[in-house]
Amino acid sequence: MGPSVGSEAIRDAVRMNKAAKTPSSKMLQGVDALPGIPVFDDLSKKRQWQLEHMATVFRFFARNGYTEGMSGHISVRDPERDNAFWINPLGVHWALSKASDMIMLDQNGEVLGGNASSPFDDSGFLIHSSVYAARPDVNAICHAHTVHGKAWSVFARPLDMLTQDVCDIFDAHGVYAEYGGVVSTAEEGRKIAAALGQGKGCFLMNHGLMTVGATVDEAGYLLGMMERSCQVQLLVESAGLPKKIIPDGQAARNFKLQSTPENLFREFQPYYQYEEAMSGGDFKTLSRR
Repeated sequence: MGPSVGSEAIRDAVRMNKAAKTPSSKMLQGVDALPGIPVFDDLSKKRQWQLEHMATVFRFFARNGYTEGMSGHISVRDPERDNAFWINPLGVHWALSKASDMIMLDQNGEVLGGNASSPFDDSGFLIHSSVYAARPDVNAICHAHTVHGKAWSVFARPLDMLTQDVCDIFDAHGVYAEYGGVVSTAEEGRKIAAALGQGKGCFLMNHGLMTVGATVDEAGYLLGMMERSCQVQLLVESAGLPKKIIPDGQAARNFKLQSTPENLFREFQPYYQYEEAMSGGDFKTLSRR
């Protein structure tokens, strides 16, 4: 694995990206519009950048209490090998995740590189490989057993559009309502991928949350937003009062404005900055435990 992506490389990538305007960039005012997803001319630098951001999403999840023992997993598609993706090892607390911890697998579960000495979660492989096979547009997948996500999942219902934030997944999240126990077969993985469909997120009934994105930043932000939206929905339901749900037309407009890969990438960057500051950037280190 190459060295950590330096600030100059990031600045170069951001400069290459500046010329490409997206619909969400129209929402930003002034010449100092926030940078979007970097574009790299060196795939090894892109790979390292992805793994560093993947480790940061794990730390963000840990800080927000999304851990449940060894359950849950995050992966990113390798930028160079079409049939390969990187996934986290078993037994490493998410708050301690580093880029160097990650394991590269092919679609058959063979280890191709990275932290080859550590085991990975078979259930995670079965889910992630199925989603990548079904969704060529997806570059990252997050799955966690969050408290409010698990609680809402037992109803096998999508979320209501109760707030502006949850409109990020308007008409773009599914429900896998066929609990089959711990995922142990490729068929179960394919069923989960089918329930996700072309959406951005999915409830796994009696299980947890799953999100996908063009970047791990997008998928990570969406999972956090879904978890908080589950908490909001549960609070609203417990009040027992009539609900004012955002009309479909307005929800669709919010989705179009907010839920682009560029904008959702930007939404995660304050969390990245915080984790970098709190850790001193040690998630970028090459050393392993």
